[in-house]
Amino acid sequence: MNNKVLGAATVLALVAVVGASPAPASTPPRPGTARALPLGAVGLTETRSTRTMQPGVTLTRIVRGADAPALAWTVELAIPGGVTSPDPDAPPTALKDRASADELTADVQADGFDARAEEVTTPAVSDYVGGPLGWRVRVGLFGSQSAATAELTRLRRDGYGGSAVYTGWDGNSSDRGPWRIDVLTIDPGRFRGALKASYGPDLENRERTSELAAAAGATAGVNAGFFVLDPNAGAPGDPAGVGVYDGRLLSEPVNGRPGLVTSDTGRHTTVARLTWRGRVAGRGASRPLDGIDRVPGLIRNCGGTADDTPTSLPLHDVTCTDHDELVAFTPEYGAQTPRGDGVEAVLDARGRVSHLRSPRGGPLPDGGGSVQATGSRVAELTALAQVGRPLRVESTLRDGNGREVPTSPTTSILNGGPELVRDGRLHVTPATDGMVQPGNPSFYYGWMHKRNPRTLAGVDAAGRTVLVTADGRSTDALGLSIPESAAVARALGLRDAINLDGGGSTTMVVGPEVINDPSDAAGERPVGDALLILPGRS
Repeated sequence: MNNKVLGAATVLALVAVVGASPAPASTPPRPGTARALPLGAVGLTETRSTRTMQPGVTLTRIVRGADAPALAWTVELAIPGGVTSPDPDAPPTALKDRASADELTADVQADGFDARAEEVTTPAVSDYVGGPLGWRVRVGLFGSQSAATAELTRLRRDGYGGSAVYTGWDGNSSDRGPWRIDVLTIDPGRFRGALKASYGPDLENRERTSELAAAAGATAGVNAGFFVLDPNAGAPGDPAGVGVYDGRLLSEPVNGRPGLVTSDTGRHTTVARLTWRGRVAGRGASRPLDGIDRVPGLIRNCGGTADDTPTSLPLHDVTCTDHDELVAFTPEYGAQTPRGDGVEAVLDARGRVSHLRSPRGGPLPDGGGSVQATGSRVAELTALAQVGRPLRVESTLRDGNGREVPTSPTTSILNGGPELVRDGRLHVTPATDGMVQPGNPSFYYGWMHKRNPRTLAGVDAAGRTVLVTADGRSTDALGLSIPESAAVARALGLRDAINLDGGGSTTMVVGPEVINDPSDAAGERPVGDALLILPGRS
């Protein structure tokens, strides 16, 4: 864990909490009170060190269970379909039904390995009943990663697949840690800087959080929303959900999923569930848009229109498709719009059609945009667009109550999910937000149930914006499950909170340094966007 930043300045407070018990879940914490994080066994040592980064901005590092004894490593096997499987042709996954797990366990034991089948049970949350998820198959318990990896090598020689895992990542409530969490708090009463989202030079490419922070001269920042990684899912770096920057909507929401709404002043931060309606108008008529600034036909995380396949509902880490789309592009998208079959109406800086091009794709005029059409929507766009005439692109964001969400040049909105806390109470919403995937319990197991690095954000009862990173995927920092993330957010006093992109994306930057330990083997991951704290004017 990087300790340079906190060690480089005067520490304003250092608190050791020993043997503190979390308050009951029905009792929201009082504003401004610090209490032990509800992680692991009762009575763990917990330290907090806090310093001021700039007026109105503090950084707190929390370490819980630093003296925890090491846990065991094991090998978790991928369970293929077999003679007992409901679908023998299904690809291998981490969890299956008991019969499939028992079948694999017997085969592995017959080959001389110490295999066992374990049932995985997950806690209930606000919109998901929890309970048994399925069965996993594991081999051995080892004192080191290298020993587990050696056993995995032996298993692979016999035709089995899997991975070496640390049992501290399982999420057992009796674990003793350690956990390492960093918290940035922005107090709008004293804050004179700016809180701004940044996607970098263009929307479609990825940059590291530290690069975005350095380019903006930020005091601090964290990674933000989900984004496209795989070129087969769209343009890498493109937000996979709502993105509003300097008041401009540059990415439509995954309809109904939550977003973090902030302002430059740090005041009035909220978590809102968002829907969107876009239209393109010309020649006295208009037609509905499918998206903004994304590759036509590819809807990452789904949640689009009724004709999307396989669903118009949110479905996390899934790319829905639609062969018939109208997608608008802004100057912020990038140097080239996506290429492919269809037609594109290219707009000049005044919003007038400069020309139509087919196939679609290419550069945009300075300050200009475009609208692309595919499939059956080509005829619709051709009927609307007339060279030399205006083609208007209109869009409206609405919250969960159907009210229009006002934006100004000081507004940022970043995508995320699930919700974690609402009105000071635990409110975890994986089913609503597409993290519960029918027929695929392994996704919920890996993404929700198991501990991972996490980035969280929200607002406390005093109106302070709070940004949190939790390291994970190591023996020095176990990470958080999503239910644990919600419990941590609530223990930190958050009134409303949301999960942002985590895993290898989780990054906190302070000054020129990355102060957490990103979990990717290659180091800090390039991301789609970041939320930055900028210094005040001197």
